[in-house]
Amino acid sequence: MANLVIVESPAKANTIKGYLGSNYKVIASKGHIRDLPKSTLGIDIDNNFEPHYINIRGKGDVIKELKKEAKSASKIFLATDPDREGEAISWHIATELGIPTDKACRVTFNEITQNAVKEAIKNPRKINEDLVNSQQARRILDRLVGFKLSEVLWKNLKSGLSGGRVQSVAARIVTEREEEIRAFVPQEYWTVEAFLSTGDGDSVSAKFFGDKNGKIKLSNEQETRRVEEKIKSGTFKVRDVKHAVKYRQPAPPFTTSTLQQEASRQLGYQSQRIMKVAQELYDGLNLGPQFGGVQGLITYMRTDSTRVSAVAQQNCAAFIKEKYGEEFLPRTQRSFKSNAAAQDAHEAIRPSNVYITPKSIRKMLSGEQYRLYKLIWERFIASQMEAAVLDTVSVEIENNGYIFKTGGYVIKSKGYLTIYDYVSDDAQDSENEELNLLSLPNIKKNEELRSGRVESVQHFTEPPARYTEASLIKFLEENGIGRPSTYAPIISIIISREYVKRDGKSLVATPLGEITTNFMRKHFPEIIDYEFTASMEDKLDSIENKENTTLGVLSEFYSRFADELEAVSKGNNKVDIEIPAEESDVLCDRCGSRMVYKNGRFGKFLACPKYPECKCTKALDKNGNVAEQESKEPELAGFKCELCGGDMVIRNGRFGSFYACINYPTCTFTKQKVTETGACCPKCNSKILARHGKGKMLFYSCEKYPECDFSTWDMPLNEKCPDCGALLYYRKSRKSVICKEKNCSYKRDEEMTVIE
Repeated sequence: MANLVIVESPAKANTIKGYLGSNYKVIASKGHIRDLPKSTLGIDIDNNFEPHYINIRGKGDVIKELKKEAKSASKIFLATDPDREGEAISWHIATELGIPTDKACRVTFNEITQNAVKEAIKNPRKINEDLVNSQQARRILDRLVGFKLSEVLWKNLKSGLSGGRVQSVAARIVTEREEEIRAFVPQEYWTVEAFLSTGDGDSVSAKFFGDKNGKIKLSNEQETRRVEEKIKSGTFKVRDVKHAVKYRQPAPPFTTSTLQQEASRQLGYQSQRIMKVAQELYDGLNLGPQFGGVQGLITYMRTDSTRVSAVAQQNCAAFIKEKYGEEFLPRTQRSFKSNAAAQDAHEAIRPSNVYITPKSIRKMLSGEQYRLYKLIWERFIASQMEAAVLDTVSVEIENNGYIFKTGGYVIKSKGYLTIYDYVSDDAQDSENEELNLLSLPNIKKNEELRSGRVESVQHFTEPPARYTEASLIKFLEENGIGRPSTYAPIISIIISREYVKRDGKSLVATPLGEITTNFMRKHFPEIIDYEFTASMEDKLDSIENKENTTLGVLSEFYSRFADELEAVSKGNNKVDIEIPAEESDVLCDRCGSRMVYKNGRFGKFLACPKYPECKCTKALDKNGNVAEQESKEPELAGFKCELCGGDMVIRNGRFGSFYACINYPTCTFTKQKVTETGACCPKCNSKILARHGKGKMLFYSCEKYPECDFSTWDMPLNEKCPDCGALLYYRKSRKSVICKEKNCSYKRDEEMTVIE
């Protein structure tokens, strides 16, 4: 009997199969197999918040296969992802398969390599119920908030709206930035730059700083002209020259947050796309026989830690020494300080094997896989290298008591910049912000400089920039809102719910988002408070650390939340909202108006703003462009309208085909489309007609219907039963001709064309 290993993704299953041999069978659960029901709350609030889990629709075949393989397995290993979500998936699988929690063989690996997988299989553990309880508490809390808030929003704002514990906070962040931008008042300021030259004829430019007492801000033209007049009568003289050696340290290896931020900035990827590709790199890809077939390329990509294992550091040091030389190694191995709120459950994101370079496997990867792996690989290698050494010079130049400054630097030793030359927020040395990468002429203290032109420029302060995915994720992390695995879903949800929209790389609050946020701020201030949301994350984490219980956290929260819900339900808080339609550049074919975007059952479409006078619409393709439609003239029915005498045409509606006047909407005359079957009604001997019923179903009835109540779903035939002489029918579902008389069993198999 083979051992059974259950993982989450089919890609990971394929990778692990090659490591364990024929005595192991590896299958994938394809994520969760059980969850709370979609249509109901699924939580018994009065019974200690007991959740009611059901099997997820569409997972029946997966569950059936898991049970079948489990019956014949000598041992079952639960190898889902090494985090709370993965622990919960293992718990649900064990529950469904009837495996006691204390007997389940739980295995985890931070990287999917042969050594890591085999070592994990040798050392299974029990399911960590504290991790499961923490995940369940989060799931229950999110369901309570989401379900109850959505009911309130439906009732008081607009049907179809939904709220969420963390998503509502994210929508608030984007909304408040939009409010800041609207409220921003530009402030005037001026800059003065002097273009000078040395005695040897070398050019130097310096910017106005202030005087010996400190920095002076030039707020208007009058102040600027006063400075200009004074320096015209003076001489530019070098007041001070400072040479220094500065060290620019490398950035730490990636966490989930910094990976999403950097990949968004450098590669232009959206957070969901980043995590999808990272998952592919973690699960494993076929690299060919040269690299041992299927290999997991990176460590687990959901982490908030910058910690690196000693073995990984040693391997990286050996690689750097071999590839670049010993001078690129720091004197002591680097360690980086993680965020104070980090759980530190997993290592930083790094390559599983540093010797698998991006260049060596480029042909085996897709374009986006290669670019993301290259970013992760280079960032990790750079993090273990020597600092870059910069020779800097800072120069102060004085004229009539005013001070101008300039400076620059040259790279003395590139260090980690040899491999990772990106200037990211966390890698930039703030001390060098005013320095330019250039080599200044040899300037000496007390040297007089010849004045060329002096250039004064008026500026106005800019409003704060809108959030991008990168800057929003950074804000969420810095304020403890959400966790690494939730950043991408948070952004995806607020965009899909149309609280936020993308404008290029920027995230912009929609009118719906602003209205919903204002309602939430008024009635549920605690739910969308930054500090409260962060403290709730800490409480959920405390369950994992045995410092709190699921019931304790949920009870404390819900007692206050229930009071807020009751207060809203008692008052008259209904808000009549009118969301301005978003205009497009497409003109209506009928009236020439600029069409607007609307949402329907099947997604976005374009509609004429003059509806209902003009009912012109246009479908959109998946890229948001107008879908190409065949221009088709309506089919003539062959008779005239009974009201206006116009031609009648065949139209298609919700319930099938029908006849309508070609002059619609001026003339609204319609007529049901019917087709003669050739058979006669068994009750009154009138004609039997084929008619279209609700839901596009075809039924057959007497032409005198409803006076004569004969109707049937089976097609009547102009043929009598050879046994009893009654009317015969064709039953499409069974492809057979039958007699419906009670005491007659006549039947023959035959396939016929049903009258439409």
